[in-house]
Amino acid sequence: MTHPQKQKPHLNYPCRWVYKIIGVDQDKMQDAVHEIIHDHPCRVFLSRRSETAKYICLNVELTVESESHRLALYGKLKAHPAIDVIL
Repeated sequence: MTHPQKQKPHLNYPCRWVYKIIGVDQDKMQDAVHEIIHDHPCRVFLSRRSETAKYICLNVELTVESESHRLALYGKLKAHPAIDVIL
């Protein structure tokens, strides 16, 4: 059986990007986003809540300038204590 080569998708920068962040406190998550992404306009909106309403998923939509910019923001969001998961 032959496995197709895994290729990264080709993105043309700058481009719109959406991070999905998951946590338990919506206000703290939104504060974290604005603390980290203070120099670029972004849109933060509720994606969904878990069935028990313990977890909240927010979409963070913005324009990223390059792959390094996209990955740097990902790393900062992932490291923030208010954010449990980032996709």
